[in-house]
Amino acid sequence: MTLPQQAEIVVIGGGIIGCSTAYHLAKDHKADVVLLEMGQLTSGSTWHAAGLVGQLRSSASITRVLKYSVDLYKRLDQETGLETGWKMSGCLRLATNEDRWTEYRRLATTARSFGMEMHLLSPDEVKAMWPLMDTSDLVGASWLPTDGQASPSDITQSLAKGARMHGAKIHEQVRVTGFEMDGDRITKVKTDKGDIACEKVVNCAGQWARQVGEMAGINVPLQPVKHQYIITEPIAGLASDAPTIRDPDRRTYFKEEVGGLVMGGYEPNPQPWTTGDVPNDWEFRLFDDDFDHFEQHMEQAMARIPALAEAGVKQMINGPESFTPDGNFILGTAPECSNMFVGAGFNAFGIASGGGAGWVLAEWTISGEAPLDLWVVDIRRFSGLHRDRQWVCDRTLEAYGKHYTIGFPHEEYESGRPRIVSPLYERLKAHRAVFGSKLGWERPNWFAPEGMEAQDVYSMGRQNWFAPVGEEHAHVREKVGIFDQSSFAKYELAGADALKSLDWICANNVSKPVGRLTYTQLLNSRGGIEADLTVARIAEDRFYIVTGTGYRTHDLAWIADHIPDGADATLTDITEDWGTLSRMGPQARDVLAKVTSADVSDGAFPFGHVREIEVAGHVVRALRVTYVGELGWELHVPIGATGEIFDALMEAGKAEDIRPIGYRALESLRLEKGYRAWSSDITPNDTPFEAGLGWAVKLKKNTDFMGRKALEGKVGMPLTKRLAGFTLDDPDAVLVGRETILRDGDTVGYLTSGGYGYTIGKSVGYGYVRHADGVSDDFLMSGSYELVVANERIPAKIGMDPFFDPSNSRVKA
Repeated sequence: MTLPQQAEIVVIGGGIIGCSTAYHLAKDHKADVVLLEMGQLTSGSTWHAAGLVGQLRSSASITRVLKYSVDLYKRLDQETGLETGWKMSGCLRLATNEDRWTEYRRLATTARSFGMEMHLLSPDEVKAMWPLMDTSDLVGASWLPTDGQASPSDITQSLAKGARMHGAKIHEQVRVTGFEMDGDRITKVKTDKGDIACEKVVNCAGQWARQVGEMAGINVPLQPVKHQYIITEPIAGLASDAPTIRDPDRRTYFKEEVGGLVMGGYEPNPQPWTTGDVPNDWEFRLFDDDFDHFEQHMEQAMARIPALAEAGVKQMINGPESFTPDGNFILGTAPECSNMFVGAGFNAFGIASGGGAGWVLAEWTISGEAPLDLWVVDIRRFSGLHRDRQWVCDRTLEAYGKHYTIGFPHEEYESGRPRIVSPLYERLKAHRAVFGSKLGWERPNWFAPEGMEAQDVYSMGRQNWFAPVGEEHAHVREKVGIFDQSSFAKYELAGADALKSLDWICANNVSKPVGRLTYTQLLNSRGGIEADLTVARIAEDRFYIVTGTGYRTHDLAWIADHIPDGADATLTDITEDWGTLSRMGPQARDVLAKVTSADVSDGAFPFGHVREIEVAGHVVRALRVTYVGELGWELHVPIGATGEIFDALMEAGKAEDIRPIGYRALESLRLEKGYRAWSSDITPNDTPFEAGLGWAVKLKKNTDFMGRKALEGKVGMPLTKRLAGFTLDDPDAVLVGRETILRDGDTVGYLTSGGYGYTIGKSVGYGYVRHADGVSDDFLMSGSYELVVANERIPAKIGMDPFFDPSNSRVKA
């Protein structure tokens, strides 16, 4: 079959992700699709995958993607006539200690929140389901009856046949050698069998996705890791419908296969393959067996299932799997190339994800937008630091090693640190800062008092920083604190059409006079919230934009993508040019007045304004804005002067007892004040109306903006979900998010974020209350509420106003 000279969309890679994407593009969108595979279908890592299919994740959207996979695998054979090997055997996850059991109780709550069935079983119930297992060390197990297993190669061939049935063309033995580019767009895919002109490219090249991406100038941060498992001879007494087992405390997994077991694991000392390019001829190839390395899994597995000691090993599989630095896969539009979409890095979850990932990637490719909140897997969560292959390798191996460890709340990665530090790093260390890391930046999470070790001690209950963070929180409410927020992402948009461009991109009104700030959301075509940031007008034709550290690549690309064609507007990332020192608290003005000759009274410098003022001999951009609910300013200072200005503020603030404050206190301050956090409380799935941010939308202004049509369609219609706050009187209840919200005993939603409000002395959470017939004020306030916390029901009080200073009198002091 000769290669076509052109196609609408070229999919690169014939593993499960590529075939699923081609299938959905052809079936759902009737797209003109060509799939290119350099070897044979499944010949990369699909063919040697173990084929376990789990569905529950901590993200509602990713859980939905995985549930879609299962639904697809159940019915695909009826459509194509090719079996998928799908077997709904259910999955047991074993717990051998109380922390793991708490994790499962929280997971059972998450499952309920997401509408999934999950049960908690006793050791005796586990033994009855799996008689060959030694259950003597178990506290219990979780049971997900709808999980299962499938044959990776069979699913892929069935998806490929389905793709062909709907008109997709699949070409094997065709190697992509490069791309013809026009600026940041691919115009042709070059191959060893000829070129194909196309409109879009989907990179599903598995462990080669990094190399394919580099040909178009994009970075796909992947690391192939050697993953081993064995297949045993038949084992007497093993039922053919035996559930799959995950035994995370022993780092192993099991599934039944032809009367025997597949057994593998995730070791704490994984073996990377190469940080260089993966050989092109690695087709249906494996590494040599490495029994020395695998022995750690064998010992644990035989302790769990003693019959393994007598079982013969039929085959050992030692193959490369693509892993990522945070253990989540990679989807979406590459920021460096406007028409290359990526689906790669599935961290040994490719089979479980395949069906759903192909569905959302096809939607994304056609519309240019993710169809639901997929931030945790969005390629734009990475930054320039992820071009460093050794750093990616080190961090990826740490993520692999954590695959089966207990997921303690607030746990930080340790590898590759410190990577990026603010000029205050050593000064804050001297103040006994305990740092966390965000997109490579070291940021102070909290400050340890004298006599206490300056490090996190993880636990499932209140962690060791709980009391010190409470003191920092109180200090901001009562006196004044200083936050190093130099890691904030900062951009400038300049040019004659800068205002016109932002007017289209921003939901709120940015056409204010020079010297004014606007808090605004950026919306997608569905009216969902794609970003949440501050825009300061610093000249008629120049705007200064500030957003969260982790959203640097994403928000920059979103703004760049939506500047109207031909507009005179230049967007520049200036993150490293400016340090940020936020001073917050009732005495913030007193301290600022001592270090500047500028008038910082409320009359001269009101809330929501920006001024250039001189501090310690340097011109700084002072933004009167807050994320903690107190009087305060963000001082954006030339990066080289950050230390000098910090010292001047600390010296001037001695009488007010100024002290540095960390991000954990910032979180508790914002929670009790009711400020929304993007990626948890507000996401692309949520509109400003649902999030209680309708006041920040310029619908009354006669200006078109991105998402306006979608929001206009909702005006006057009853909202079916609304963000609400909840407090608990129970002092021992720890909220971390995803706890189920019950109204009059019925599930109506789950928490999007949770923590503790030290001023009000209660646990605080936020979440959307859902009701198909509408969520009116009366509906919200008339119910009796409980939160399900680690599988226990705890009475809760709802609040639609901020729990602290609802009148904003402190912010506007």
